[in-house]
Amino acid sequence: MKETAQPRWDREAALIAVFAACASLVSFLVYLRRGELLLFGDAVAHINIARRVFDSRTPGPLQLGTVWLPLPHLLMMPLVVSKWAWQTGVGGSIPSMVAYVLGVLGVYRLTRRVSQSLLPGFSQRWPICLATAIYGLNPNLLYLQATAMTESLYLALFVWAVVHCSEFLAASEAGRTSSLWRCGVCLAGASFTRYDGWFVAAAVAGLVMVNAWRDSSRFRRRLVLKFVLLTAAVPLLWFAYNGIIYRNPLEFANGPYSARAIEKRTAVPGFPPHPGTNNLPAAAAYFLKAGVSNVAEGSWQPAWLLLALVGTFVAIRARQSAAIMLWSPLPFYMLSVAYGGVPIFTPDWWPHSFYNIRYGVQLLPALAVFLPLGPAYLASRFPADVAQRVIAFLAIGFVVLCYASVWRATPVAFREAWVNSRTRLEFESQLAQKLQQLPPDSTFLMYLGDHVGALQMAGIPLRHSINEGNHRVWKQPSDPDGLWERALADPSQYADFVVVTEGDAVWQAVHTQTLPVFANIDVSGQRPVTIYHAR
Repeated sequence: MKETAQPRWDREAALIAVFAACASLVSFLVYLRRGELLLFGDAVAHINIARRVFDSRTPGPLQLGTVWLPLPHLLMMPLVVSKWAWQTGVGGSIPSMVAYVLGVLGVYRLTRRVSQSLLPGFSQRWPICLATAIYGLNPNLLYLQATAMTESLYLALFVWAVVHCSEFLAASEAGRTSSLWRCGVCLAGASFTRYDGWFVAAAVAGLVMVNAWRDSSRFRRRLVLKFVLLTAAVPLLWFAYNGIIYRNPLEFANGPYSARAIEKRTAVPGFPPHPGTNNLPAAAAYFLKAGVSNVAEGSWQPAWLLLALVGTFVAIRARQSAAIMLWSPLPFYMLSVAYGGVPIFTPDWWPHSFYNIRYGVQLLPALAVFLPLGPAYLASRFPADVAQRVIAFLAIGFVVLCYASVWRATPVAFREAWVNSRTRLEFESQLAQKLQQLPPDSTFLMYLGDHVGALQMAGIPLRHSINEGNHRVWKQPSDPDGLWERALADPSQYADFVVVTEGDAVWQAVHTQTLPVFANIDVSGQRPVTIYHAR
């Protein structure tokens, strides 16, 4: 029976991949035509981190920096060699789009495995198709996968790690080795993409070790030990990289560009901290709110959590322990919001704004896989086809109505990007216009951390700037031979123009000097910028 069923599943998987690729391409073309691929400031930053590895006064792998993990930038790097792909953001979209298609296939395969185990005599496949559609047609994911953001890549690696872990736990002795190594590779990729992956890797490693502990096979235990070492290798390498280069193994966590440092810089005296600070229940509530905001609007949202929890309970009864790992984003973001300086703002709750609400898309695999399981299990209890069809119709109709509400209100991830980009884009556009008026071979001294998008808009190569990345970071805090430090000490010796944002490192170095002003740019909501003649 298995031999005859397998080709059918292969054909279905190929068909799903085609539909996912079409959905990805259509979404990408819509947002490209509307010029909305680079609304997220983080998308601009990701593309330019990849670009500056080869387009810099001091090119090389150290331009990958810290805080953000390197895999997304390494994948984008060969694509942003093209000036057009760099300026439009297309070079960052392609890896996300490929990952999206793989993620859809991963959800399909995982739901198929779980449903076959849970409902062995249930002939209808609508729960599998519904779960795949919930993930693949999610309006927020369709926008994120069209951009240079890391969510699509991470989710694909995360889902496939759970798929292979599930197959490892269920496989015969012959198939367990390959499944576990595939799981380890996916976890390593996820750990090199987002810090969420570190938490998932630890959770999956714990589950695998518990399974191995019950097995008396020495071979199995040696295999699991190698797997655990593989999952631990990525964090250890990142600690070592930060320790060697920045003299601080935790530079990514407590350095000047970390989430905690940003939280301190943006704190407003006299105002309370962001919701969820030092409060795990509140942090969980805000993350769950962000999660359901990515799949429904208003009164539909609690139903998603309720139905997904019912499906989770059904999966637990079927001993699908690997699939439960899909809920791992919840404890990770609880801890991150409460103690890691990672705020999440939703428009419905105080402070009634949009910030990091896109993180809720990390719950999409759990909602997609578990929501159909409860109705499917209920349908399997009814022998009559009519009852099964009614339940299937109600489940599918619920999802269609919810997604329609999301499209009517505009997806929250897109709203977050749009609301937070308006003043930045206006500012960078004005700055880019001023820079384009200067001689094309001009050299700029400027801090790129704030408005690298202006150079990108103007099409000015990053190597025309002397910036904070042009110093030998392993000689912090002082580098007498560093280009950045020398230029700050004597701008006229190294640069033609100085671009100063009020309060940044360049401003601190030159604001007492009397340099002739070329232009001033002041946009509401952004710190003023002055362009000086350095020579």
